[in-house]
Order: sequence, then structure tokens, then C-alpha cells
Amino acid sequence: MTFPVVGMVGGGQLARMTHEAGIPLGIKFKLLSDTPQDSAAQVVSEVVVGDYRDLDTLRAFARGCDVITFDHEHVPTAHLRALEADGVPVRPGPDALVHAQDKGVMRAKLDAIGVPCPRHRIVSDPEDAARFAAEVAGGGAQHLGEGRWSGDGDGSGGFPVVLKTVRGGYDGKGVWVVRSSKEAEEPFRAGVPVLAEEKVDFARELAANIVRSPHGQAVAYPVVESIQVDGVCDTVIAPAPGLDPELAGHAQELALRIGQELGVVGHLAVELFETADGRILVNELAMRPHNSGHWTQDGAITSQFANHVRAVLDLPLGDPRPRARWTVMANVLGGDYPDMYSAYLHCMARDPQLKIHMYGKDVKPGRKVGHVNTYGDDLAEVRERAAHAAGYLRGTITE
Repeated sequence: MTFPVVGMVGGGQLARMTHEAGIPLGIKFKLLSDTPQDSAAQVVSEVVVGDYRDLDTLRAFARGCDVITFDHEHVPTAHLRALEADGVPVRPGPDALVHAQDKGVMRAKLDAIGVPCPRHRIVSDPEDAARFAAEVAGGGAQHLGEGRWSGDGDGSGGFPVVLKTVRGGYDGKGVWVVRSSKEAEEPFRAGVPVLAEEKVDFARELAANIVRSPHGQAVAYPVVESIQVDGVCDTVIAPAPGLDPELAGHAQELALRIGQELGVVGHLAVELFETADGRILVNELAMRPHNSGHWTQDGAITSQFANHVRAVLDLPLGDPRPRARWTVMANVLGGDYPDMYSAYLHCMARDPQLKIHMYGKDVKPGRKVGHVNTYGDDLAEVRERAAHAAGYLRGTITE
């Protein structure tokens, strides 16, 4: 029998885990990786080392692939259109993916289809950012000359606000919380458009993950709570505890509608703010497997990775329902103890149900090098087990 070949652009941990999900199905993977040492390049048998920003490299890589998909959103949109013109199925396609590549395009489209978002607009320079801050506050700030505005730094005049480069940001990179027009200078040094957004006073962050196939079948996972530390996802709780069932259903419906309106094929993560008054606002979109869905590897009947593979191949999608009442994912970040393998003995003996997923990365302080999943009926206990394992692997917990 001839099995399809999935071409994966990007060699990170998402590609590694997507490849793992395809193994039981006999799906072949071909990888375009920056280096032979990348996470997925260590486990995929057919690896092409090259630059995804080079169209000739992409075209050569696509030969022999039945479909192209991604573990990041950074491939130039024009290159993806060229691949489609060559007859290569690209999933998600460029018309959808551009909404995850460009935050300005995303916000404009979400506005057009009536999706609730923080107040926002593209700003041209630090003074324009200050004007946006004044708009957020209802026009209460005045220009004082020399780049200063009334309210700079004291929370009035609309400050603080969030500034984001429209392309290239992730894990807190390319995002600034600025408290004055002076602090607003840094984002503009990158030389790319900058999106200004109000700083939402949210109660917590949520994520709604869905998967959609080319013929329109879609599944929705339970809405999760995502806990961030220093701009990086630390813990994910599935399902989000204490979330009103009606609001949870609304979040799932919203994610499914966004996926349909944008023509997404594959996994879509919709990152959300839950406000203190019980509303939800869309923060970010990601069109690939996502950190907020890692819990599904051990906590759902069909993982996000397995359903992404099914979707890009237009196979029937799998059941997204949870296996346990609670599943908690905790990211393992690099610390001062690079020998994480020596910690396995303690972690596995302490918690035989613990699931450890390591990415094959060099351990560097603050770098995501793996994650753990725990599950059970008592949320406090499940959280403690996940936090202990992640901390012990990192070296911040020693007993």
C-alpha cells in the first residue's frame, strides 16, 4: 500500500510530536529543518536542511509531498501562494494562515466578522501610540511637547497599553506593555508595523482549540485555562475550572466560527481573555498545534497532533473528549541543571501515572525543553503533581 507523505515545514517540538502522532497510521513525514539538530530532525527519517524563506528551497522540498503543513507561521505568504499555484496542497492555506502571521490582518478580519477583541489600531510612531492611549481613555491626555503626554507613566491617559509588532512575535517576544510614550519607542526600532491594543483587565486567560478538515468537518476540545509566567505558558488546566458552561460553549462556537470564516484546515488555537464581567475577548490566533493543546496527548481520546494529521490529509477527525475529569499540563523550562534524565527516577517513582514529554533540546535557562501531563479526579492533587514534576525536572524542586 502507498501511504501519503506529509511535508512539515519547521523542525521544532510541534513537528516532532505531530510526526509521533502519524506513526501509528503509517504516515510518512518529510521535514524541512533549519539544522540537523532541531527537535523533529532528531526523529524524522527524511530531513531536508534548508531555509524556509527561500522559494526554490520550498519548491524542491515540496516535490514528493502529498500535502504541506507547518510547525510555525513564518513562511512568507507569497511563497505559499506560489506552492499552491504549483499544485501543492498547503494546509492551512495562505489565505487562512496570513491571519496568524499578521496581527494587523487578523484584527481587521475579526472586526469584519464581528468577533469581540480588545480595542486596537495600527500606530505609526510613539506619539501615535500615545494618541491611541488617549483614545482608550476617552481623549483625556494632552501633548506636552518633547515627546511627552499628560498621564505618561501614571496609568492615566490610557496608559499602559500593549504594543505588538504585527509579524514575528511569539512567547512574549515582539510584545511590549508600555506605560509612557517614551517606553513606546522600542517597538518601532524593528522597522515593521506596530499594533496598539488596550491592556485588558482580564480575570484569566483561556484557550479554545478546534480542528477543521478540508471538507468542513470540525471538532472542538474543552476550553482550557492557560497560566502565563513572564509571557510564557507555564500551566494549562483542562477543562478551565469554574468556567460557566454557557460561556465555555460560546468560546467553542466562536473558535469554530473563526475557523470556518477564515477557511482554516488543521488545528486552530484561539487564545482568549476572560474579563471580570464575564465576557471573552480574542487575544491571538495560532494555526498549528499549540501549547494550550499539549494536554490532549494524554488527556483526550484523540490528541491535537493526531487530529491535525487527520485534518491535513482530509481523514475523518477523532473524538476530542477528555479521558479524565482533569488534566494538567506543565511546561518544563531549562534551568541550572542540564541533566534532566537523572531526575526521571524520582519523578516516575513518585508518580507512576506521570507522562513526561521531552523535546531533545539543549537545556538553557528559560527555554521550553519539554512538558509533563498529569490527570485525575482531584484538581488540587493533579496540579500539585504536575508542578512538582516540572519543578524537579528543572531543578527548582529537589525533594
